[in-house]
Amino acid sequence: MPVDKQTLNAARLWTLAVPTVSALVTSLVDRFQDRDDVMQETAVAVLQSYARYDPAQPFVGWAIGIARNQVRLHFRRKGRERIAFDSETIEALARAFADSSQQDQRLDHLSECVEQLDAKSRELCRLRYEQDLKPAAIGEQKGMAPNAVAKALQRIRDGLRDCVERKVAGAEA
Repeated sequence: MPVDKQTLNAARLWTLAVPTVSALVTSLVDRFQDRDDVMQETAVAVLQSYARYDPAQPFVGWAIGIARNQVRLHFRRKGRERIAFDSETIEALARAFADSSQQDQRLDHLSECVEQLDAKSRELCRLRYEQDLKPAAIGEQKGMAPNAVAKALQRIRDGLRDCVERKVAGAEA
């Protein structure tokens, strides 16, 4: 039985969002079995409501909103159990997880952008950020003036920032 394109896209985006959504649910729901139930209910709700998803917004944030609602529904159904967090705390945690997910995506894009650098630029970055050398020490190793090293690193950082922003914009489109 063929699967429609919308369902495939929803499944792909959901798969990418699962680690962040799962971390949120795990932080809010104590029991392992309950966490599994909430995650399954969230997955179903995401797929059922995907037609209402606005692609201009980050998918992970949208999925976290659904998970937040599923956690609340879970606690209402389990009314006899103590709710560990109030609604404001759940909201704050959901925002924090959505923000951290966006940062994770930026780090993934940064890795891709660094790989696209030429060998000399990658080497300057390695010396500066992996070996924690100052521009003067790098200059000594590479036969460059410290000011030239600092300027080159600034150009590299600017280029990496532009590359990451392009990739973020492309991912959100």
